[in-house]
Amino acid sequence: MKKLLASTALIAALALPAFAQETLDPNAKSGGGIVVTYKDDVATLDPAIGYDWQNWSMIKSLFDGLMDYVPGTTELRPGLAESYEISADGMTFTFHLRAGVKFHNGREMTADDVKYSLDRVTTPATQSPGAGFFGAIAGYDAMADGSATSLAGVAVIDPATVEIKLSRPDATFLHVMALNFASVVPKEAVEAANGDFGKMPVGTGAFKLSEWTIGQKLVFAKNTDFWRAGLPYLDTVTFEVGQEPIVALLRLQNGEVDVPGDGIPPAKFQEVMGDPAQAAQVIEGGQLQTGYITLNVTIPPLDNVEVRKAINMAINKDRIVQLINGRAVVANQPLPPSMPGYTIDYKGYEYNPDEAKKMLADAGLPDGFETELYVMNTDPNPRIAQAIQQDLAAIGVKASIQSIAQANVIEAGGAGTAPMIWSGGMAWIADFPDPSNFFGPILGCSGAEDGGWNWSKFCDAAIDAEATAADSMIDPAAPERMKMWSDVYMKVMEQAPWVPVFNEQRYTMKSARMGGADNLYVDPVSIPVNYDYVYVKE
Repeated sequence: MKKLLASTALIAALALPAFAQETLDPNAKSGGGIVVTYKDDVATLDPAIGYDWQNWSMIKSLFDGLMDYVPGTTELRPGLAESYEISADGMTFTFHLRAGVKFHNGREMTADDVKYSLDRVTTPATQSPGAGFFGAIAGYDAMADGSATSLAGVAVIDPATVEIKLSRPDATFLHVMALNFASVVPKEAVEAANGDFGKMPVGTGAFKLSEWTIGQKLVFAKNTDFWRAGLPYLDTVTFEVGQEPIVALLRLQNGEVDVPGDGIPPAKFQEVMGDPAQAAQVIEGGQLQTGYITLNVTIPPLDNVEVRKAINMAINKDRIVQLINGRAVVANQPLPPSMPGYTIDYKGYEYNPDEAKKMLADAGLPDGFETELYVMNTDPNPRIAQAIQQDLAAIGVKASIQSIAQANVIEAGGAGTAPMIWSGGMAWIADFPDPSNFFGPILGCSGAEDGGWNWSKFCDAAIDAEATAADSMIDPAAPERMKMWSDVYMKVMEQAPWVPVFNEQRYTMKSARMGGADNLYVDPVSIPVNYDYVYVKE
């Protein structure tokens, strides 16, 4: 994100033609289709609700927001907005919409659709896990408490212009407007779906849903009216669900699958990387990711901070990294090392089972206690959960493992019924490259509400206020802002609502027929793959 100067209005120098001119891949061929596999079915394609590894890139291909990213990067650019202006005080954003953009139902998008979409994602009835991202928009609090039905800060100036006023400066706001949650949807399609828009999505994206056989497959078809000229390249993307990762890998080797969506099975990782032919089909990329164990602070005895600290000291993180073939580094705080605001000299809680047992005894639990550990049922996550279970047993904590589908873990986490959750396969990879993204949705009070992704249900008003102050600075890269975020995460770790475990690298495998730049397959935003820009070479 470019540095914003508070003394002058920032007028975007990114005003593009009504239908954006892309620098198309000269080697790309249009047409054809690809097959992507997943073990679990897709929970929803509603951009206001979908928030997991599996549906994130699918939703990005069906919908667009006012802002977007240069493919394969975290560099912001206008999306459905042709251009934008920011007031000198950083409090007012004026977006000018592209002309002629159509929804999949054929109707032209207008500023009214933008306002409707922002109102919809912030109304409590939608139960959006991303509602808190919009907390800086004037009128958000009234929406959150149910006293308003429309965001006061969002105004339709004319059919092609939307003005958004903030209640405070927000250094991340342009990133927020590029999130799936900010996608523009047509009111009539939402209402016609009668509560099932997640199964009947209508957007402006490069693809549209043409078929969904529950438990079997989803088929995306090329949107021939897509507003980015020349895209997408593919005619279809077929997502086959119910596919075990081991089977998906075999099918890829047989030329039947193009992308195994759940990645390389850990049990096969060394075999794949040791075979030059297969290794040539693997793309490695860095990611802003932290894998962690949530400790639900509302469920005894996890409501005792000393118990939570003891659990932090009980986990052998080095052994867990070994379980995933060394594809990560040990984590000691919520932020990954490459994220601005990371506290370099912080060592975290040392691995010390003996001290952990003593802390439990001092907390009145000399014999430990019983609890449950929820985990997504895709390898290696159950094996990681077993390692955690063994570490906990060593200090007297008996944790029964609940190994279930991703959607069910997410539901239990949002409802606050899971004492402990291993986040692997579900959370957390940054939505955008700013330290605030590791706080609000997963550690802040707004994320602790029903349906939110703060599965520890940790809510500290004082820390929340410090986080808000950090984001109320106009310059997102200011050193003092990074210091404030460092302080926030150090105070979080003093309360120990998590056990940060590791920061993982990404490995994506693709068939030999797939074309497109490598960074499209480890896209930091369209996780895991940017389907709008990949193609088949044959």
